[in-house]
Amino acid sequence: MKQLLLIHASPRGLQSTSRGLGRHLIEKLLGLEGPLEVRERDLATTELPHLNQDLISAYFTPAEKRSEEQRETLLVSDRLVDELVAADIVVITAPVWNFGVPAALKAWVDLVARAGRTFRYGPEGPQGLLGSKQVYVVKSSGGIFSEGPGRAMDFFEGYLRAVLGFLGLKDVTFIRAEGLSLPGQLEARLEAARKQIAAALEPAWASV
Repeated sequence: MKQLLLIHASPRGLQSTSRGLGRHLIEKLLGLEGPLEVRERDLATTELPHLNQDLISAYFTPAEKRSEEQRETLLVSDRLVDELVAADIVVITAPVWNFGVPAALKAWVDLVARAGRTFRYGPEGPQGLLGSKQVYVVKSSGGIFSEGPGRAMDFFEGYLRAVLGFLGLKDVTFIRAEGLSLPGQLEARLEAARKQIAAALEPAWASV
């Protein structure tokens, strides 16, 4: 059975637009893929350590030479990496905050970007180790960032595409629920996002 990793970054629970659209996406995926083992990681309720000297030191100490204290320091990171490595499909839901990703999602990235586990350096430079996974990112925002003046201020999408690609995750589809704060447009904007989901999941042969 395929494994799906669902990662939530919004702290707004049932009020979160990105979470709601993420659940809608998974319902559609279940209809297409059949049974999936879904593992949910809520970054808003997971205590994530931020990078510090202890973590960095543990990262770069060979596994066989790590002290017990270093192994304990890496427990959360190891768990998050294991979840990501095991997944066949990854769904990330997050709002745009201050033109970028929420701090919890950035902390998750810092904990799963592990030399030797999710990427490595070789003679030709860095190589991602997490290929052959489909990734969907459900992105919600009050303003519009895909076009117009807001496009130059979108540091969410470019960052995630770059860092996921660095880890070998090249097959990334963004679902954009944007302009949600524009007066009188909420329902239309949500419906547009649901249509994006339907188009993203449409089998390749259906458009031929």
